[in-house]
Amino acid sequence: MPLEADTKKTETFIQAFATMEEAFPYARKMYQPDVLQAAARVMEEPDGMRFLYEYADRFDSAGIFEGGPWAEPSKLEPRLVTASLMDNSMTAIVEILSELRMVSLAKGKHQHESFTQEDAKEFLDNVLALNVDILFPEETEAARIEGRGKEKDRAERLFQFLADELTLTSITSTLIDEIDGLVAQRPIMVNRIITMIFDAEQLLKRPIGAHDKKAIKKYIQAVTGPTKLCKEIKEPCDYRKRLKEATEKELHEEAKAFAKSMRSTGLVSDKHVILVRYLNREKKELLPMCLALSKKGTAHLEEHYSIVSDLIKVAIHPPTRQALYGLTLMLERGILSANPVIPGLRRLIELDLLPEVRKVLLNSVNKSEGVTANDILVAGTISVLGQPLGIGQGMNPTCQTARGISLWSLHAPGYLLELIPRAARDGDIDIMFEGQAIHSKNLREGLVDDLHEELDPVSLVLVPHLDRIYGELVRRAEFRGEDVHKWVNPAFYGNWVNKGFSSAIDPMTGSIADYSGFVRLFYSTHHPEYNDGHELIYPNPVGIFITNSFGELLGLHAVSIQRVAKDPKGNYRIYFYNPNNDSSQVWGQGIEPAVAGNGEIFGESSLPFHEFTSRLYAFHYNPYEQGDAFAVDKNYVEKIEELARTSWGVKYTWVEL
Repeated sequence: MPLEADTKKTETFIQAFATMEEAFPYARKMYQPDVLQAAARVMEEPDGMRFLYEYADRFDSAGIFEGGPWAEPSKLEPRLVTASLMDNSMTAIVEILSELRMVSLAKGKHQHESFTQEDAKEFLDNVLALNVDILFPEETEAARIEGRGKEKDRAERLFQFLADELTLTSITSTLIDEIDGLVAQRPIMVNRIITMIFDAEQLLKRPIGAHDKKAIKKYIQAVTGPTKLCKEIKEPCDYRKRLKEATEKELHEEAKAFAKSMRSTGLVSDKHVILVRYLNREKKELLPMCLALSKKGTAHLEEHYSIVSDLIKVAIHPPTRQALYGLTLMLERGILSANPVIPGLRRLIELDLLPEVRKVLLNSVNKSEGVTANDILVAGTISVLGQPLGIGQGMNPTCQTARGISLWSLHAPGYLLELIPRAARDGDIDIMFEGQAIHSKNLREGLVDDLHEELDPVSLVLVPHLDRIYGELVRRAEFRGEDVHKWVNPAFYGNWVNKGFSSAIDPMTGSIADYSGFVRLFYSTHHPEYNDGHELIYPNPVGIFITNSFGELLGLHAVSIQRVAKDPKGNYRIYFYNPNNDSSQVWGQGIEPAVAGNGEIFGESSLPFHEFTSRLYAFHYNPYEQGDAFAVDKNYVEKIEELARTSWGVKYTWVEL
């Protein structure tokens, strides 16, 4: 199909491509730059993607991808496509050509020895589902002014071509599954989820299945309002006026509908907040219904109504709407009955915040929304106390600090409520380490240089201080001849962490030593059938190897084992808290952490016991609650070692003792 806009560009590409195709195989790589530059110019044209697609079945054989990460399509990951497309170098050009090759494979135009037609279809479905915002760009003036650029223009032309060539129906279920997985973890920060929901709304205009359409509408209603009144009245201020005229029956219907939606999705509509604030003033007896509280939660509300009413007035506003879900779960936890909690929350309401803290909190919401920094901090604290497993590290390498905030929220809310005002008001927190106090204000460097600020309010305030202290603890323990976490974790997290410690990595050599003994010790201290039935009392901070979908090592990561229990099928699983808040975890070798469907509570991930063990590298344990390591089935140990050796273990030297 000829490109009419600029034949000079197409002729240049045809000539460059022919030269590379005709070259000797060993010399083709030297012609790649000419072909890529010519392709980039063709992509600027309206029909450029279609023109290049006519050559896509020859890209591999011609050597376009030779010597680079795109050479083997089976090793490509859909999640990495977006970043490559927005790169301002030739990376974006190679990525686009790779997508065109995938379309050719998916449509059967050519074949690849290690990547089937179905593989290509699945890959493209995932790419489309993860980039619905590019497929359906916002048609606003702001988007046109702020969001333009050659990379984005090019990406939009590519995705429009993909939409023309492929059916969009197939991506709908993928997108809904992704949203389902994210909401199952009940994260405090829901910006990504809401963006995906409004992206999915565009698919309602396409011919999709009734089940998928129902699922999308459920999520849209969760964030815009699930009731008849919400659909009739779009503006929040008009909805507020309408509530004053509502009958008792209408208020009951509103309360039930909002409560059901919030409880089923973990998402809060701004109109739900308006209703709760109205009921708090005029019909407090309907608040339990509006929050779908259990008998325990209702009793807790009634016992502490004075402080709950104050918290609603101070912290529950449309810009902080998600805190309403946190308040609901906080009431269900009964946490207000813990002595330090009420005075701790009251102190935050009028806390004298440092200017820099006030600034970062206000920047976390729309400045035109009319809430104060204290409102935001109280709202964030409510969320953290209600959703300890919803705390995330965001785009920061601070899994250790997120893990700490989660643990304290669960088991030491009073301690957490001491840390927050110290950081926000005094600009300093301290932790004792071997008889010496380490003050965050005296430390300059942590583990993260530039904090990405898309975090919950409590993390925004605490993480910079906690990160510096954690980094200092690591520095003080790094030359002791053993893994630093043996000393760092008990000092950082507190006495909830057991003093027994084991690591698969020899800190002196970096090799894997006595791995079978490591596995046996973990089973004998954590598996109910080998540890004399001792249950985990507090979350156990452990270190794991993170691997990609091919089982290749990506790095080390900190998670917390929450509990070990049998799943609905009767198999033992490890249920753990992952600060990543990532639903689509694929660790290779068929190991895919689940977030729902296997007995998980909201916020937990889980894996069969042996699969989790195969990614474990360090753990704490109670030496007084250790069973018989020798009794662990040899087949289990060998199976786990095989999984380890053929995945992350490829990067390590293994030493037999």
